[in-house]
Amino acid sequence: MDMTESFRRSGEYENANPYVTPYEGAQQHASSPESHASSESHASPVNPEWPPPPAQPPHPPMAAGPGEPAPSPRRRTRRGPVALLAAVAIVAAAVGGGTAFGIQELTGGDTVASSSTSTTVVPSSQKGTVAGVARAVSPSIVEISATSNAGSSTGSGVVITGDGEIITNNHVVSGASSVKVTTSDGKQYGAQVVGTDSKKDLALIKLENASGLKTATLGDSDGVQVGDQVVAIGSPEGLTGTVTSGIVSALNRDVTVSADEGRQQEQQRQGGQWPFEFGGQEFNGDTGSSTTTYKAIQTDASLNPGNSGGALIDMNGNIVGINSAMYSAAGSSSSADAGSVGLGFAIPINTVKADLATLRAGADS
Repeated sequence: MDMTESFRRSGEYENANPYVTPYEGAQQHASSPESHASSESHASPVNPEWPPPPAQPPHPPMAAGPGEPAPSPRRRTRRGPVALLAAVAIVAAAVGGGTAFGIQELTGGDTVASSSTSTTVVPSSQKGTVAGVARAVSPSIVEISATSNAGSSTGSGVVITGDGEIITNNHVVSGASSVKVTTSDGKQYGAQVVGTDSKKDLALIKLENASGLKTATLGDSDGVQVGDQVVAIGSPEGLTGTVTSGIVSALNRDVTVSADEGRQQEQQRQGGQWPFEFGGQEFNGDTGSSTTTYKAIQTDASLNPGNSGGALIDMNGNIVGINSAMYSAAGSSSSADAGSVGLGFAIPINTVKADLATLRAGADS
């Protein structure tokens, strides 16, 4: 073997070193032609009688050894940003499921905590239990006492902002000259009616000088299915914070209620039995000539006068409906009609969310 061949083989062996580090490989591949020329000009002198070695073709990205790819500096350059973007995407996906709820918890602001998916409000140790739902949501349910010229009535409401916005039924506060609210911890506040919608039997009231209240999380009633377990919380007959449970019996029930304010006040004076029509029959009295019909969730969870405006809740602690109409046998003389008959209705929470801007604008329709 002559020295020329020895030189060539020596150069090939060094370039094909399988143990070259990624950093060394990156420097070699990243160097420019000018840097090669410079290094050759400063290299040790070679006998001019020797023919110069032929120009070596640039090494392909995967040519370190037989079947063993060399590190690619171009891929390494891109890997950092790609990994960073992937990490950001994963974080965004993890946060996205509970974004609105998280904002409410972190900022303590007046954003309505709303969930388009099933946000879990109940602690994991009590998930899926009535006790867990009651413990998590009861602080967001209030008792409402409304006084008018026709008398007084008791209902319930759901806190939706930390500074005291509360959703309830229109028939709970209709025509009221004074509204008082008692929270689950016994604190009492005065309240003003912000807006009402008699066609949907909804009203928005606002507490005076309130802050830091525990807010409910509004769920997605479109995801509710027949047979789902639910919990109802309210103040039936003035019994604050009463919890009952049951299932969703049916969906999209046409419930017809009175839209006449005078008749609503008359029913308040008679003890809170709210008249409604369902399936061609009237319950709890005459609804009158001025009526409105809405789609409701039917439940067999026990509801009684005073539950109106309270919450119907799924087992993750999300509000899926506002309880609005229920059969009551309080005026019946037959003992066979006494007790809960499992015929209650709630306004879907998606109807409430769609009407919220109108109520906040002070509408009185």
